[in-house]
Amino acid sequence: MFNQNGLSLEQAPPLSVVLRFFVTATLFGIAAGSMLLLYGGEIFDPATSAARITTHLFALGVMASFILGALFQMLPVIAGVVLPSPTRKATFVHLTFTAGVLILIAAFYTATYRLYLLSALLLGAALLYAVILMLYHLIRLPGHSASSRGMQLALFSFGITLLLGLYMLTALGGLHTGTEYMEAKAVHYTFGLFGWITLLIVSISFQVVEMFYVTPPYPEWMLRYLTFAIVTLLIIKTVLLFSGIPATAVDGTLALLFILYAGTTLLRLQRRKRPTSDATVWFWRFGMAMLIVTMLLMLFDLLIPSPALHPLSYLAFTLFALSIVLAMVYKIVPFLTWFHLSNQGYMMAPMMHDIIHPKRVKVHFYLHSLLFVTLLGGLLFPPLFRVSGILVMLSFGWLLYHLIYAIYLYRHTQKHTEKFNMQI
Repeated sequence: MFNQNGLSLEQAPPLSVVLRFFVTATLFGIAAGSMLLLYGGEIFDPATSAARITTHLFALGVMASFILGALFQMLPVIAGVVLPSPTRKATFVHLTFTAGVLILIAAFYTATYRLYLLSALLLGAALLYAVILMLYHLIRLPGHSASSRGMQLALFSFGITLLLGLYMLTALGGLHTGTEYMEAKAVHYTFGLFGWITLLIVSISFQVVEMFYVTPPYPEWMLRYLTFAIVTLLIIKTVLLFSGIPATAVDGTLALLFILYAGTTLLRLQRRKRPTSDATVWFWRFGMAMLIVTMLLMLFDLLIPSPALHPLSYLAFTLFALSIVLAMVYKIVPFLTWFHLSNQGYMMAPMMHDIIHPKRVKVHFYLHSLLFVTLLGGLLFPPLFRVSGILVMLSFGWLLYHLIYAIYLYRHTQKHTEKFNMQI
């Protein structure tokens, strides 16, 4: 959230730019929990509409919403990119994107050709615009940090993910035959999971882990080469997949790199200079552990193909991504609320602990841990998945409460609190 030169109000977009995406993400998260409650283990069968709906509720509705909101905030702060007219641009992206996700869900449910095409139009307009806008300003920077370089590569990966998704949607909509549909689907998932979500987390962590938790910096070689190596491997895998050549060695190398990164992050957190009790650290540790589990399962599957373990791998990756997002949101929202009110000159602006108390973050971590237990148990006793669905809804509902409370405090302070009188 900070940079070495400090943060000025002129650099930061309005609070509404960020929170509109975060609130939308929590609502989609509650919807994803309701799918798990209604359909249970059926969501792990790729042939079902329930699986496609739940996957895209999480990947687009939850993750993309959180990430887009965070990027509108972090690009000015971490990368030094100032987006002109951020409110207008964010409003267009948010409304068009949200409508596109809702129509996509309806398309998966009804298998209606026109809905596939309409969702492709809306999602393409919103997300291609966001990717091009952010990449354009990032590329123009005169100098780059490891985080800003990684953000460029993550946005590039998101663009590839999006283009392949549009290719598949237009094929489902009957616009073309989709002769390369299965290859496009495999690359779509690979770039989406590893090139977009994971690579962006890696890139942001290079700066925020040291900044938030006062840890030793990441090794110089990792800062310089890791993100580039990941994208290079993903491109090689894409060429191999479209050529019909197995990409086993590439997958194995990717898994080892991500394990190395996660282990390094855990070691950094262990060596932080202020080892106070902080639930966001717990989320980071849990997330890195889940990333290691995901990659170990991937390596095992490469050596001994084990389709029965795929649901466990999906769950571990989901918990990894969600854990890091929750850790970031619980840092971002209290700071932004306090920061904007303070810089507007309001007396008695609420402190960060007044906006979201650390004890409440711990409650969410306990919910998150219980969710892990029930999801793991559901693989052995499927009715537990419905309990997991309830916990997912409670988890996102708990976060939604804190987002709404932050909005309430922000508006209440503006309405009822006096500003500092700077006149002498």
